Amino acid sequence: MIGLREITEENFDECVELSVRDDQKGFVASNVKSLAQAWLHKKVARPFAIYSGDELVGFLMLEVWDREDGKGKGCELWRLMIDQNHQGKGYGRAAMEAVISHARSAYDPDEIATSVVPENKAAERLYQSLGFALTDEHTGPIDDDGEAIMALRLRG
Repeated sequence: MIGLREITEENFDECVELSVRDDQKGFVASNVKSLAQAWLHKKVARPFAIYSGDELVGFLMLEVWDREDGKGKGCELWRLMIDQNHQGKGYGRAAMEAVISHARSAYDPDEIATSVVPENKAAERLYQSLGFALTDEHTGPIDDDGEAIMALRLRG
């Protein structure tokens, strides 16, 4: 069973030590950078450790903000990484299902957006299999970092 837990003093060091394979390092920022960004953007950033039972297997971070129209929250998946020792076991899909469920219940957004490096076909396939689609409604089909924008409509 996959669970999302807050980053705490107890799991911080272990979370920082998680890493992807060398060939994946250009696809996602390090957890150290992500946690630093979470601190800098503490009003909107929501970092989580991904656990399988009591074993830490990954990290993710959401950005959650009040929509400009005052009607609910916006939600974006900023980071998702599964440690190199735990890949290929279904944890990425399970983590995404958990974060979609969490976002729906905690923030009730119209959609969840994310970006994906075009060369990261595995992530793109995962997101598509969960209902995410390429979109140009946000910053365009490619953002400033050269990443494709995908979104999962939750209502509307």
